[in-house]
Amino acid sequence: MLESIDKKSLGTRKKVDIYEGIDLKGYFISIFVLEQKSRFLKKNASEFEILYERLKTLQDHNYKKKLFFYKMPFCSLAQKQMKEFGWKLIKI
Repeated sequence: MLESIDKKSLGTRKKVDIYEGIDLKGYFISIFVLEQKSRFLKKNASEFEILYERLKTLQDHNYKKKLFFYKMPFCSLAQKQMKEFGWKLIKI
């Protein structure tokens, strides 16, 4: 079961959908869904890591998995940085 997280509580106006849930093994997961026409750049990667840190503080969870669903062109440097941060990238 997924719960939607209010973006205003994280202090962002980005057009991103944020969810939290529990996987089949009982671990907490965070899911970010972003769909845009413009390219996802390296600066966006650090912004999403900050949003994730705010989510951890707000929900008082340490999530086992960070999933990022996207539908846009992705800069190779941003993709590399997101993977270094521990995100699993899934194109929709």
